[in-house]
Amino acid sequence: MMHLLLVCAGGAIGAGLRHLANMVLLRWFGPGFPWGTMAVNVSGSLVMGFFAALLARKLGASTEWRLFFATGILGGYTTFSAFSLETVNLWLDGREMAAAAYVAVSVIFGLLALCAGLWFGRSLL
Repeated sequence: MMHLLLVCAGGAIGAGLRHLANMVLLRWFGPGFPWGTMAVNVSGSLVMGFFAALLARKLGASTEWRLFFATGILGGYTTFSAFSLETVNLWLDGREMAAAAYVAVSVIFGLLALCAGLWFGRSLL
């Protein structure tokens, strides 16, 4: 139960940070392009890479710290960072085809699922 609470607390922080980043970039650049989402995805991936290299591998961060920070804060900020880390880990493990398939399936089926959800939701209205 404590692990769940750590993830939830971190997730609340990450979601708040994502919202702030989106609002700032919307104010700076306007609504013509999803600058906020793109910035969150890229910055979240950068922080996840730093976290994975420094804290998890070099400093032996505890399970609780990883759950709070990586799963909670970064998961609430952007799940794209987890996707990026998992893809690179597959690649570094010599599983290039699995990495490519993971990217292709996640993106293609994610877009198809979104379209299906839009279609289903609109058909109910």
